Amino acid sequence: MAKPDPEVTNQTDAPPADAVQGHWVERWLPAGWRPYARLSRLDRPIGTWLLLLPGWWAIALARPQDAPLDHWLVLLFGIGALVMRGAGCTFNDIVDRDFDDKVERTRLRPIPSGQVSVTQAWIWLVLQSLIGFAVLIQMNGLAILLGVASLGLVAIYPFMKRFTWWPQFFLGLAFNWGAVLGYAAVSGRLDWITLVLYLSGIVWTLGYDTIYALQDKEDDALIGVKSTARLFGGHARLWIAGFYDLTLLGLAIVGWMAGLGWPYWICLGIAALHFLWQVLTLKPDDSADCLAKFRANRDTGLILFAGFLLG
Repeated sequence: MAKPDPEVTNQTDAPPADAVQGHWVERWLPAGWRPYARLSRLDRPIGTWLLLLPGWWAIALARPQDAPLDHWLVLLFGIGALVMRGAGCTFNDIVDRDFDDKVERTRLRPIPSGQVSVTQAWIWLVLQSLIGFAVLIQMNGLAILLGVASLGLVAIYPFMKRFTWWPQFFLGLAFNWGAVLGYAAVSGRLDWITLVLYLSGIVWTLGYDTIYALQDKEDDALIGVKSTARLFGGHARLWIAGFYDLTLLGLAIVGWMAGLGWPYWICLGIAALHFLWQVLTLKPDDSADCLAKFRANRDTGLILFAGFLLG
């Protein structure tokens, strides 16, 4: 791999607008390594959480009754989510490099700003993918097959915004595959609960990623990129509420099918209140508020994870 240039200190080294302020990537990493960390979105960990949590839900849900949580599997999923989210974001930036330099929020990403070449980005993508594969082969045969199958979903997602108003749906297919993978990794099988959990995660993604896309709706309109935020227009809040309602309905069905106990239902109720807060206080024309509400879904996912653990 080409060695990062330690002299990258000009204005293009500024972190993207939606990065976490004062993140360790900016404070601790040498300047030459920061662009690779930014390619992997290490300075924006919310995406890793949202990719990871459906897998953790499934690991907790698929346990035999009264069995302890498999902490080794939880750790493997954490590492896998980190590197595969990084690989997916790197691929997304390679594909979207001609769009990103036209959007205010993304123009400082490493490729359009010239911090990383396309060749270097491809090498970085391969390295992350190899780490992800090393994690995957620690699991059972069904989980390995499902993990390999997920690559197709990751590959098609960046192109969907060019062809459909529903790229958030395809993101949901990819981001919630961990629910399928986690269930298989624990139980060695798939069943109807797996499907309902997966579908619940997809509609959750439709909700939170529509909020995220509200930040870019003007720029997206100028360059011809499609999204649910543009499709729904002034009715976005209503659609987001509907997606969250379907998420709760799906998770209620999961709880009923699995015979989960009262702690799960309390956590589901808290998650419902958290969704209600998001919808009622959302400011669709305020980018900072949209980003904050999008990030708040990590807390929703952790509340639900607690429900699966305790229920």
